[in-house]
Amino acid sequence: MGLDLEYINHQTALDEDEKEGLLIKSISTRAELDEFEQQNIERAIAWTMKKRFKISDILNEEFVRKLHKKMFDQTWRWAGEYRKTNKNIGVDKFYIGIEIKNLLDDCKFWVENKSFSEDEIAIRFKHRMVHIHPFPNGNGRHSRLIADVLIEQGFGKPVFSWGSGSLAPQCDLRSEYLSALFEADKDNYEPLIKFARK
Repeated sequence: MGLDLEYINHQTALDEDEKEGLLIKSISTRAELDEFEQQNIERAIAWTMKKRFKISDILNEEFVRKLHKKMFDQTWRWAGEYRKTNKNIGVDKFYIGIEIKNLLDDCKFWVENKSFSEDEIAIRFKHRMVHIHPFPNGNGRHSRLIADVLIEQGFGKPVFSWGSGSLAPQCDLRSEYLSALFEADKDNYEPLIKFARK
């Protein structure tokens, strides 16, 4: 039985090769996949809470990939690997590594020079990460978790609330989140910062 997924509300579609990377072959619906991925993500959150990361630990490519791997390693064979196909969002697959390096360098500069508030640094980092869209799936969830790790462990502030509800595609809150992301695309980060602390 193959994996038949419905993509709604700006979800990124997986190609057939990426679907073949599913580790649990009995999963056949979006609901089953969502549930299994959520369990995997909760284990990754527990892992981040048991560890202590400095800003320098977080702002490196190895951590970016390792966090994604921890979030999806029991669901997808390609967890932690950059995508090998182009999507409806994100940079060209050949530029992912370069854009991640640029983002990490920029964020280090923002931190060292206090270019923005700590919340804005973490939100800008999250926004650029999801804009690059480095992985085949899970980019939004990954970018939010890495922002949480940065704000909590890097800056010693509470994790973001991300609107205090579910951002699943069928939820009303997702539209508000996407609207704030689209504003950030126009270099207006205030709505996304407010949403993250709602």
